Amino acid sequence: MIAIVDYGMGNLHSVSRAVERLGYKPTVTANKDSLLQADGIILPGVGAFGDAMEMLRASGLDHVLRTAAERGIPLLGICLGMQLLFHESEEYGIHKGLSLLPGRVVRFAGDSYKVPHMGWNQVTWLQPSSVLTSSLVEGHVYFVHSYYVEVEEATDLIATCPYGGVEVAAIVGRSNVYGMQFHPEKSGELGLQLLRSFLELCHTRVHETP
Repeated sequence: MIAIVDYGMGNLHSVSRAVERLGYKPTVTANKDSLLQADGIILPGVGAFGDAMEMLRASGLDHVLRTAAERGIPLLGICLGMQLLFHESEEYGIHKGLSLLPGRVVRFAGDSYKVPHMGWNQVTWLQPSSVLTSSLVEGHVYFVHSYYVEVEEATDLIATCPYGGVEVAAIVGRSNVYGMQFHPEKSGELGLQLLRSFLELCHTRVHETP
């Protein structure tokens, strides 16, 4: 079972439909036991970082997600969900994140380019042998965001996208924790292929777990 975290701030329907299209069973849930028993977890997100963390803390889901990550359950953050994986964000003040990956969320300067970063942009694999990108050809995916992650550890960067003079962290990952700044469910065939790679990782883990 693939759990999609329902905390009031995500594109739950579009992500759920994409998972179904790929032949997997999604469950949209805020139930703590269901999340900890899932084969994999997807954390979507739309809105402000501080509001999202407040919702997660109020429901206790922040602790559940940390526990799931510690237990080795594959976790994928999408868009704002990816940003929540990091230490903190400067969006409308300083807010602490889930601290599953080291890094900080900052705003695009926007002096000579449009903010938010919205539309289709080319991604470049920094780790072409990653479980997410292996055998996939680089291409365009769909972004909508005004803030991006300054990743502390270069080894956590799987793919980047140039925008506004910045190499934006497009895909990140360490151990069983992954993030995509773009929307894979809205990114055509490449987006679905990347999402399939994550779902296959979840499936493989289940069959390898004694």
